[in-house]
Amino acid sequence: MPIIKILPHPEYCPEGAEITAPAGTSICEALLDHKINIEHACDMSCACTTCHVVVREGFNSLNELDESEEDLLDRAWGLEPQSRLSCQAFLAQTDVTVEIPKYSINHAKEKH
Repeated sequence: MPIIKILPHPEYCPEGAEITAPAGTSICEALLDHKINIEHACDMSCACTTCHVVVREGFNSLNELDESEEDLLDRAWGLEPQSRLSCQAFLAQTDVTVEIPKYSINHAKEKH
């Protein structure tokens, strides 16, 4: 099973983590299964950008981006060439390293 290395994030994974998940699992599902509660406002239906991650290693091993994911990523904060929606990025047999961006476009989460 591939290993997902999650870089430290102050809210979701302060110490960072290494988890495993079967090939064919989305990065979002794998994180949630391991109690790393990444945002996913659209219930993983590719309708928002709250589950945006940056794949620091293993990007090319993931499935290809489709047009809807590309369109949504254009709206994500902190977009980088290795950005993916974690609900649409499915693991192959290769280990990956992901970074959860510090900021999200999820206005419902903002603390006023």
